[in-house]
Amino acid sequence: MAEWKEIRCKRSGECCYFLKHRSGLPIYVWPKRDYTTAYAVFATNYGAIDVACLKGGAGEPVLLPAGTAHYLEHKLFENEDCDAFERYAEIGANANAYTSFDQTAYLFTCTQNLTESLEILLDFVQKPYFTEKTVEKERGIIGQEIRMGEDSPFRRVFCNMLTGLYKEHPVHTDIAGTVESIAQITPELLYSCYDTFYNLHNMVLAVSGNVTCEQVEAVADRLLRPCEPKVPRRAPIDEPRESVTPRTEVAMPVAVPLFYLGYKVPLDTSQGLGSETPEAFAAAEVLEELLGGRSSALYASLMKQELINTSFDVEYFNGPGYGVWIVGGESRDPDAVASAFRDEVARLRREGVDPEEFAAARNAVYGQMIGDLDNPESCGDLLIAAHMDGFGVFDLLEAVASLTVEAVERRLATDFEERASSLSIVSPL
Repeated sequence: MAEWKEIRCKRSGECCYFLKHRSGLPIYVWPKRDYTTAYAVFATNYGAIDVACLKGGAGEPVLLPAGTAHYLEHKLFENEDCDAFERYAEIGANANAYTSFDQTAYLFTCTQNLTESLEILLDFVQKPYFTEKTVEKERGIIGQEIRMGEDSPFRRVFCNMLTGLYKEHPVHTDIAGTVESIAQITPELLYSCYDTFYNLHNMVLAVSGNVTCEQVEAVADRLLRPCEPKVPRRAPIDEPRESVTPRTEVAMPVAVPLFYLGYKVPLDTSQGLGSETPEAFAAAEVLEELLGGRSSALYASLMKQELINTSFDVEYFNGPGYGVWIVGGESRDPDAVASAFRDEVARLRREGVDPEEFAAARNAVYGQMIGDLDNPESCGDLLIAAHMDGFGVFDLLEAVASLTVEAVERRLATDFEERASSLSIVSPL
């Protein structure tokens, strides 16, 4: 058996293990004693934003149609013999997959037959099978999915916000692409993308719950095929600081207006991971609670004025070359909510963050993160996220625990520029 590296959290006592497998695949295992469920994720560092990449890390960018990563995810479940979902159903496992802006992941949960489930996962992800007939069939299915998304008020308000914020960065394009862009996808293109992005050195496997390192390693030794470490690099993007459209409003069949106020955060787009550090991301997590948490002053004020309901939320999400603050929910007057949020940011910049409110927000975030460690799925997702972000497994937890009010105030001072904001509204017909 290979030598696994132990990764222990000093604060919680939790322990997981890491192995750089001889095939080149990074593998994490997080055994959870006395748990009956196991959860596994096999992910690649390839998502919807990868419409231009540098093969081998240099040269002219290779341009890809929008939606290719999502299309490839759909098609990978089928091979010449059967559908992977059918194989999972036969042994009682629950499988799924997703494509995000910056990664594609294949996953399953099971209470038995872990070895068989893991064998299916590693098998079908490594066996692409595309033909003209199957690719054409999927085009109709995904095209229908795209059109349904266009009719969704919740999806429309989100996409319009990103389009209002970003001019060059492909994060403004829908993950599924467009009907026009997916028309360009061919079996040859899918095979090319698979060979480029589904290199084991560009992927990661995480298994948590009722599992041992020995179980995972045995399956990996049998099924993983070593490959040459050719990891693609994302092409740099020159994104202007200003937003594209300060305000967008469309009418759709909704009972109450939906809104998203977005702020584009400046990040270094020349590197794949951007410029976020664990401390900076921890500061964002706590700032979410201070600005939009149920105990925040802004939430109480807006609720008292009946400008929001419990759908109101403040969230930060980021990825390679992009970072976005989102303030959103339902409101009879979205412009008034946006104005109140801007006023609250200005007040906190002027007066500073109250130390007691900061401590309460930090404790709330820390408590939530500790609670998530009891969930195998949360643990598996944490392993994937930390690896993709270039963090240690417990770096973010440690950063939250040791966070200072000054770190939050630094983030508050730089992130919310009006010239880099966009308000998206979906109003009733």
